[in-house]
Amino acid sequence: METAPPVDTVIRAVTALYHNPDAAEKERASRWLQEFQRSVHSWQISDQLLRMKQDVEVCYFAAQTMRSKIQYSFHELPPDSHQALRDSLIIHIESLNDPNFQIILTQLCLALSDLALQMVMWKNSPNFLIQRFSTDASQIPILLELLTVLPEEVHSRSLRLGMNRREEFTQELFQAAPTVVRIMAACCETSVSDHRLLGRIFKCLASWFYPGIIPSVDVASSTLSNLLFDVLKKHDTPSMLHEAASDCVCSALYAMEDIEEHLSLAETLYRGIIQLPESYAMVVAAEDVDKAINYSRIFTELAEAFMEVMVETPGQGLGDLSILDAVLTCVGHSQYEVAEITFNFFYRLSEILYKRGQDDLNEIYRPYIERLVNALCTHCQMDTDHEGIPDENDDFGDFRIRVAELIKDVIFLIGSTTCFSQMFRNLASQGSAVTWNVTEASLFVMSSVAKNVLPDENEVVPSVIQAILGLPEETHVAVKYTSIQMLGELSEWIDNHPQTLEPILNFITNGLRNLQLSSVAATSIQRICAKCQDHLVSHLDGLLQIAQAVDAFNLSQEAAIGLIEGTALVLTRMPLDKIQEGLKQLMLAQVTPLSQVLKGENEGKPGVTSDPTVWLDRIAAIFKNTNPPITNGQVHPCQAILQEIWPVLSNTCNKYQGDIRIIERCCRCIRFAIRCVGKGSALLLTPLVSQMVTIYQAHHHSCFLYLGSILVHEYGADPSCIPGIIDMLQAFIVPTFLILRQPHGLRNHPDIVDDFFRLCSRLLQRCPVAFLQCTSVEAIIECALAALSLDHREANASVCKFFHELTQCVISKWESPDFETRKNLVLALLDKHGPAITKGILHACVFYLPSYMMPDLSEVLYELMKVNRETLCTWLEEALKSLPAETQDGRVNATQKQLTDFHKTVTSAQELITVTYAMRDFTRLFR
Repeated sequence: METAPPVDTVIRAVTALYHNPDAAEKERASRWLQEFQRSVHSWQISDQLLRMKQDVEVCYFAAQTMRSKIQYSFHELPPDSHQALRDSLIIHIESLNDPNFQIILTQLCLALSDLALQMVMWKNSPNFLIQRFSTDASQIPILLELLTVLPEEVHSRSLRLGMNRREEFTQELFQAAPTVVRIMAACCETSVSDHRLLGRIFKCLASWFYPGIIPSVDVASSTLSNLLFDVLKKHDTPSMLHEAASDCVCSALYAMEDIEEHLSLAETLYRGIIQLPESYAMVVAAEDVDKAINYSRIFTELAEAFMEVMVETPGQGLGDLSILDAVLTCVGHSQYEVAEITFNFFYRLSEILYKRGQDDLNEIYRPYIERLVNALCTHCQMDTDHEGIPDENDDFGDFRIRVAELIKDVIFLIGSTTCFSQMFRNLASQGSAVTWNVTEASLFVMSSVAKNVLPDENEVVPSVIQAILGLPEETHVAVKYTSIQMLGELSEWIDNHPQTLEPILNFITNGLRNLQLSSVAATSIQRICAKCQDHLVSHLDGLLQIAQAVDAFNLSQEAAIGLIEGTALVLTRMPLDKIQEGLKQLMLAQVTPLSQVLKGENEGKPGVTSDPTVWLDRIAAIFKNTNPPITNGQVHPCQAILQEIWPVLSNTCNKYQGDIRIIERCCRCIRFAIRCVGKGSALLLTPLVSQMVTIYQAHHHSCFLYLGSILVHEYGADPSCIPGIIDMLQAFIVPTFLILRQPHGLRNHPDIVDDFFRLCSRLLQRCPVAFLQCTSVEAIIECALAALSLDHREANASVCKFFHELTQCVISKWESPDFETRKNLVLALLDKHGPAITKGILHACVFYLPSYMMPDLSEVLYELMKVNRETLCTWLEEALKSLPAETQDGRVNATQKQLTDFHKTVTSAQELITVTYAMRDFTRLFR
């Protein structure tokens, strides 16, 4: 947008966006307004729109534009205009006294806060704003809004402030904090009956807790804390105010990392919260779920904050375990949403107790975990009128999955066998009075721990199995479903009690004939096959019949594949000739329908799929799970079968070469086949490579690059195969670079980046000299340099792995005959590209990548230093000089001392972790 549009045009566009009934016009208006927001003219026009104050929608758009411009485009303004912008924003904020404009006030306060953070010349802005808005009582709501967002924005990731500026501003907030506490306390005293204003005060106080800047002693001794708990103790407190007070208490607890440092506040919070269980009971009686959730959050946050004390001194002082009683009371709430809030606390508690490994400490917490498991079992009960099997895809199904995960984490405190036994005894004690949903929930909990039941347990498990095998025909289908699921989880116990295998298999196989139970039955058979392979050899014929007839059952694709996998696993325990015979039966059951799909014979047939991925996935599963022990000279039983079915796989690739979904499944299938057969697939190497290259040049499917890396892994060390592998690389390079060199090519094709550099890494591992001598190696390094800043986790990791393997050519496998050759080749490449690699790593970490991606780049830097520490010192020094020391408005990114300290820390590091931490801390100076 080269010229400024008329103000009326902007207003019409906003009106169209909100009110035009034509969707196409709305979309057109939205695109135009986005372009307008990106233009430099939006600064002045937004200011005009706010001054006009035409209507809420136009004003909101202008305020939101102003905030986003300050966040992302602040560099567009010359420094001498910053003060004028500040004064203009303040005038706009002061004029917004209408409650209808609250949403606009929030946006403008955020804009002013972001300006204060970036406007280096505006010193002590928190105190400036307090003085500006505290003299007039009518402007107190505005001041509270400003004071709420100021500390929240300090750590905003949208603002690239740098650690120095954030710390400078945090110090200004710290100096203003006592004044802020006094203002809020004074407001409370004069506005006890004004629930809306009290809510704002609590919200403001909460935002000052998070950065850890508020004086905790002042808060503990002020009227604020007393008022907070007065509000929370009253059962008739308005919901909005109750939630604000709860948020505030949780913020205080969350921010209180060191209890000793904030002891007075910790004691105040503890005394206040420990009185709330009675209030919780009242809201439960009143069926107010929202307030029950608030109390659950408070109790849980208190328990998390005092967890270390509870573990160090259980039952003493602030380690009083009545906190746990309050948390477990919430777990016992009738609504599982209330209970779920507590889960993270129990995860953390179990982790601490597991690491300590103290039996006496575990005994103290054991009764609480037993109560937790019993309460969770109750929550897992379905409604008595529920029909059908448990639904794992709805909200309640998700909750049950999380319950199972939590139980697995905490069960070591009770013991899996003990829990399993107790659940069964609880059921048995109720006799015939027990309802189906109680039985099913108990079985579900038992299923969660069944995998870890002691293999030599001979008291309860046989009784459980006998009860399941004797379930009457009229038993609710959900009970049967969970029973079958549990039998699969007991596979290790079954392996130690082979006499139970046949009746259990008969019971589960019978479930295959039930439309609702077939998938879970197939999954349980797979689990039993995986653990009881040797015992199932005598049942192989039956398994083969089932696996060949999977489509006769109502199985999900996942369950069908599981059955086939289980059968393949049992097959591997047979003699090689028997394996080949059974494998052929199993494979033909998949290849024959795939051939029919290719010929179009299944089109229009009812109940017959024409999707080739169904059969490709099953073939892949067979190859993946058929790994018999092969001794020298023996031919792999899959070799002949692979050669036999290769034409079908090849024809599938040709027919569907433009369909990425099918091609990816083809490549996956071929990958498992090659890994299964190993060198026995050499005859297919030439036609496979030729086909891969041809299709890749036409359609650019990155899965062919990945498959190429598999071929390199299998054949890269074979001298006779190396020329063909290098030719394959050269053939891949032309279309790959054509794609990646397009505008935004790296960003738009991260899968190609990922798979291409995985291929290059494998080449460096298996045939480094051939790769390093190929004509394209420098172009590959330059491409890798450009991809260092790619913000895509897997792709960037592959690029870093490539550089890592490059350095390994110099520092590892020195006993290899080709060591000197590859070492000299790499050193020559690093001599030329090392400075650019070092600079690329530094700039990627500082300007482009999130912190979680930095360890990989730090490792490359560390490996370069292991190659030549002295040279790396020079490269890093030059790279640091290329960084901007300060911004155009005078904000210092990094002082000379910080630059020097970083350089010294990295270049003297003896461990990778030192470089990683140094890089993480250094990049904060620029963010």
